[in-house]
Amino acid sequence: MRSIDPLPEKLWFVRERAMQVIHPIKSVGDDTEAEEGLLFKAYRTEAGRSLPPYYLVYFLLVDLLKFKDLGKFEKVSWSVPIDFRGRVFLIEHRKLGLGIFARKCEEDEATAREIVTLIKKGVKTARPYFDYRAGSAVAKSRVNVLNNSSELYDRFVFLSKSVRQKIDEIEKRQAEKKVDISEYGSNSWRSAARLSARLRFEAKWLALSAIEAFFSWTEHVFIHLALLQGALSDAEQVASLAVSEWSTKYKAALPLSDPESKKWFDELLHIKKEVRNYVSHGAFGKLGEAFMFHSGAGAVSVLLPHNKRSKKYSLGTGLELRYIDVLNALDDFASFLWTGERAPARIYIQEWDLPVIMTKVKDGTYASAMTSVTDMEDYAKYLTEEFDRSANMEW
Repeated sequence: MRSIDPLPEKLWFVRERAMQVIHPIKSVGDDTEAEEGLLFKAYRTEAGRSLPPYYLVYFLLVDLLKFKDLGKFEKVSWSVPIDFRGRVFLIEHRKLGLGIFARKCEEDEATAREIVTLIKKGVKTARPYFDYRAGSAVAKSRVNVLNNSSELYDRFVFLSKSVRQKIDEIEKRQAEKKVDISEYGSNSWRSAARLSARLRFEAKWLALSAIEAFFSWTEHVFIHLALLQGALSDAEQVASLAVSEWSTKYKAALPLSDPESKKWFDELLHIKKEVRNYVSHGAFGKLGEAFMFHSGAGAVSVLLPHNKRSKKYSLGTGLELRYIDVLNALDDFASFLWTGERAPARIYIQEWDLPVIMTKVKDGTYASAMTSVTDMEDYAKYLTEEFDRSANMEW
């Protein structure tokens, strides 16, 4: 059995309380009545499908209360026999899920419901222990960093394509004098000009959403890239970087000493401040654009044109070309991100969708795999096969 950190003295009361709460469930002993061959012919009870998540049940029974784990079997990850009023039941995590297993008879279903109720109470009581286990795992970097990079990037691509489709629709409508827009919730006929204005708004909304999606992806992928490159070495650093500014994440993944990386940093920061922050802060400008004053010329923005630095990108003018300029720039950066020494990371992060295993960061496994695309492909394939075997419980 794997070693477990000793329970701190301050949590001893949790063990005692949990044992009391689940009574009369106890670890099997010599006086426990066990049906011959139960381990191999036990049936799944319906009540057992209502157990809490498998890891909480395991932590409660095996880690905290020291019940015996019989170990792995084919399609079984772990098996814990329990004594309930003198009879044996099995709590097992199988390929088809966690369950309570017993002989096939009617009274066992009612008993299994009692067991589920008691274990739920035990899990609730043991919450301080679970918090301790989670904190200990993070502190010692015994964790995997989840990878959602592909999904986040696909969202950006989907929205970006939607913008282009919307602009194509605008161009097709330009020559139309009148358009049937019943698909927009009206049975009347409206002018093509009015519909085009509506489509421009929709293109703008989609463009803003695409830009939001891009920065969401980069904030996530920069952390994974920093890990694979060895810029981060423990879980505490990952947690700290996760709540830091976008610019800090960028610098952890791409060195500003590289002229091309610095160029893109300045470019993206410009887009972020002009466009993304504008939306994130309630569509009020951060330089006074929220106000207008009255004058003989009419209403005038507080930020006068001669005080306003020129913008390379703008989504406020209604010119569709500006949307495409921004999105094209973001596409170009996405391509640049995976060039040079970072190319192997794309295989692991974007193609194979694998989590970063912190223990592999520490032991140099990723540093070795990052030496070439081929090495990373081999390692990603090996790791995926290991995950598949584990998921299928093929021991």
